[in-house]
Amino acid sequence: MEKVVRVKLIEQGTSYYYLATVPKLQKNTEVLVETENGINYGMVVSGILELDTSLLEKPLKKIIRVVTKKDRTILEKNRVDAKKSLEVAKKLAIKENLDISFVDAYFTYNREQLLLQFISNNRVDFRSLAKALAAKYKTRIELRQIGVRDKAKKIGGIANCGQQLCCNRFLEEFDSVSINMAKNQNIALNPSKINGLCGRLLCCLKYENSIYTENRKELPKLGSTIEVEEGEGKVVGIDVLKKTYIVDIPSVGQVVKTIDYGSN
Repeated sequence: MEKVVRVKLIEQGTSYYYLATVPKLQKNTEVLVETENGINYGMVVSGILELDTSLLEKPLKKIIRVVTKKDRTILEKNRVDAKKSLEVAKKLAIKENLDISFVDAYFTYNREQLLLQFISNNRVDFRSLAKALAAKYKTRIELRQIGVRDKAKKIGGIANCGQQLCCNRFLEEFDSVSINMAKNQNIALNPSKINGLCGRLLCCLKYENSIYTENRKELPKLGSTIEVEEGEGKVVGIDVLKKTYIVDIPSVGQVVKTIDYGSN
């Protein structure tokens, strides 16, 4: 068993386990870590955990050190220069008539790599662009095409619910979302209701779907005829989250029935 912590790579928005190789690590500690692309900046997002690393396919990388005042100066300069590189890349892309919309750019800590992320409606041959950027910045260039959901995760924003976007706040991976999930939640199939700021189906439809599916197992189907204490009637409404349903009984009128939360 090894002592590890979960570290979120700030520029990438994803988190990984790292060996807790430096002392006094705790949640929200800013650190420099080893990655496949070089040294990167991250934040510890868990306490110290014990993990059987022998079960992993690859050995875990190490935390190099806690971020120092000098590191912060370097990181800030990298951010400023990366932002400038976006403007350079935009001009070069226009010059070469490339259908590219740049989203973000960042240098690794030691400037071993400059990564630029972009979106495009088409596949793009960006080899000449990468060569021009490499000649200017004297470092390895990676141009990465991302989707509109990735762009929303990077930029952030406020969703229809009034909360910060789930993808920007805590989701690290995108699951597939289907229209049937919206139907399962009785949401009107209106793009303004079921699509996020990215224009794709809401991510929350996926991780909320299991709750709706489980609750529906205990509820009668809408439109079905059932027998209740007050008599026989037709189910004219259901509230999946509250586990309630409305039965229209000819001799009584509409009655609201509730499924016991303790019943399974």
